[in-house]
Amino acid sequence: MLDLRQVYSLTDFLRNHKEHVARLSESKAPVVLTVKGKAALVLQDAEGYQELLERLDRAEGRGQE
Repeated sequence: MLDLRQVYSLTDFLRNHKEHVARLSESKAPVVLTVKGKAALVLQDAEGYQELLERLDRAEGRGQE
């Protein structure tokens, strides 16, 4: 589930990318980036994303082949 406290503008991310990447690496929590006040992107660390894909595969029965 997305933490609505982890919502930032794309502009803020671009200006402060090092801090955002460090926070993502430490927390492993997805972050929502907005464009013109609307959710546009979700950023997630690579390990968490891979885990999500594996869970999806298992849920769809593809991980048992």
